Amino acid sequence: MQTGENDQALRKIIDLTRICSMVLLMMHFYHFCHQALNEWGYTHSFIDRIMINAGSTGLFASIWTSKLLALLLLIVSLVGAHGKKDEKISLSYALVLIVSGLTIFLFAHFLFHLKSSADVLCSIYIVLVLTGYILILTGGTWLSRLIKLQLRNDVFNKLNESFPQEERLLENEYSINLPAQYTLKNTLRRSWINFINPFRALLVIGTPGAGKSYFVIRHIITQHIRKGFSMFIYDFKFDDLSVIAYNTLLKFGHHYAVTPKFYVIDFDKIYHRCNPLDPITMEDITDASESSRTIMLGLNRDWIKKQGDFFVESPINFVTAIIWFLRKYENGKYCTLPHVIELMQLEYKILFPLLRTEPEIDVLINPFESAYKHSAWEQLEGQIASAKIGMARLSSPQLYYVLSGNDFTLDINNPDAPKVVCMGNNPQKQQIFGAVLSLYISRVIKLVNKKCKMKSSLIFDEFPTVYFNNIDSLIATARSNKVATTLAVQDYSQLKKDYGRDQAEVIMNIVGNVISGQVVGDTAKFLSERFGKIVQERESVSINRTDTSVSRSTQLEAAIPPSKIASLSSGEFVGMVADDPEQKIALKVFHGEILNDHAALKEEEKNYQPIPAVRTASHDEIQNCYQRIKEDIRYIIEDRLPDAA
Repeated sequence: MQTGENDQALRKIIDLTRICSMVLLMMHFYHFCHQALNEWGYTHSFIDRIMINAGSTGLFASIWTSKLLALLLLIVSLVGAHGKKDEKISLSYALVLIVSGLTIFLFAHFLFHLKSSADVLCSIYIVLVLTGYILILTGGTWLSRLIKLQLRNDVFNKLNESFPQEERLLENEYSINLPAQYTLKNTLRRSWINFINPFRALLVIGTPGAGKSYFVIRHIITQHIRKGFSMFIYDFKFDDLSVIAYNTLLKFGHHYAVTPKFYVIDFDKIYHRCNPLDPITMEDITDASESSRTIMLGLNRDWIKKQGDFFVESPINFVTAIIWFLRKYENGKYCTLPHVIELMQLEYKILFPLLRTEPEIDVLINPFESAYKHSAWEQLEGQIASAKIGMARLSSPQLYYVLSGNDFTLDINNPDAPKVVCMGNNPQKQQIFGAVLSLYISRVIKLVNKKCKMKSSLIFDEFPTVYFNNIDSLIATARSNKVATTLAVQDYSQLKKDYGRDQAEVIMNIVGNVISGQVVGDTAKFLSERFGKIVQERESVSINRTDTSVSRSTQLEAAIPPSKIASLSSGEFVGMVADDPEQKIALKVFHGEILNDHAALKEEEKNYQPIPAVRTASHDEIQNCYQRIKEDIRYIIEDRLPDAA
């Protein structure tokens, strides 16, 4: 047999034990109810002699002795019994039968203290004890047929998919620490999400309404400013994040060795002006090429997937030539994006000779001039027109005014002049504004990612709405320069659409810290695979005509399956943190609810001060700036090409 026992012999032993229990119970009745049984004519001299001999052993010295021995034999017979398992049997009902039966069986003899005839009392006593005995026997039999299904009520497999998480607060001078709570085997426990190394980049993912800004990004802003970071914030829905940054800086500005200044770039309401093509920061022609690529790919997002094509690289080289010409002319006096836009709109017969006056860009403009001289108009228009049309969309007095000023430089982590810079977009104008802001971002990253600077934090809300080439290089190299990068996206598919599959995969795979709210599809599958597997229990029930069996096993399954990620509530997040050699974290994966003090945050927001207006630019002032830029282009033509003028 599978158990190593003979089932038939075991059954006989159980039956014999139960018969002994019943016989002993009958002897108990015969001894303690002898008077009533004698009156009823149920006694015999032979049995009396047997009972006298048995009584000499002390079996009937007390009413408890024989009764407890009969109960013990009954329990032994029940322990050895193996009835057919039935999943419909209730444990609570079986326990009620047993407890009721024990109570009646053990304490029925107390009715002998009542004043009544012996035969009445004995009749009731026998009935009660037998009733208790039967209840115990029935309840015990049910227990032997009971199936203990541990996972029976766990419809969504929550018990199996819970796992230990980091409950310690691990803090350092750079960390972001978010209080949370999680469930472990039906127990609600407190935990901490410790991003102790934000320089390995943080990716925040979540569909609209998942709570990215409220539960995560706002805490990154407040904690990093409190710890003395310089900061750049791309605020897609201006001024949601900018107001938080401004008021946090007012509160904790004294923590810095040099208090940072707060700057805002916004094209709807003008705060500050800044030239992203500042000649001081344009050290060589590669800076011009990088700026050109950023602005052109930002304006034509479908070009991102076609980089290297002739009709994509040609417009980029053309804009590069324009930028570098202005950078070299009078030491960059007119090197601004508005001047670039106006200059590239000139007629070819004036533009090419003008650009020829700068030897350093001769190799860049040679293909265009050659096409012009050979009257290859279709090729020339294909090379240049796409650049001119795209840049012409930026021809706005408001944009020109902001882009041609010089209120501050973009070296935000300069230890002598730290800055907190917020740049706002407008969801209704994101295609135009996003291209210009991409240029700002490109220049900021170029200046920030250098040695011997103060620690800085770059936060990009709705990152796919702007374009930054080689973001993977920033993440890979910025760690040693104390640059913490936070990228907020809604979904992996959104990143693929705007950056191309290859670049999107690199971004998703290179970040060290990931925190995600509700996402679906490929994003949920990717994250589930990243979080790995844990040991989970499995139960299977097999029911046939003669037997019911339960088998249990363990196997490796996803710690957080895609379906779980797709059904997260607002404020619920999953993710994985990265550690460093000084602070090791064994439990890196988390799945819990971030705890925000909603009342305190609401009270704090009530006391927020609005971002003050820096200037009041009149319509005439903006128009004068617009006209002055056009006049500057005429001046450049007159200066370099007096015959053309």
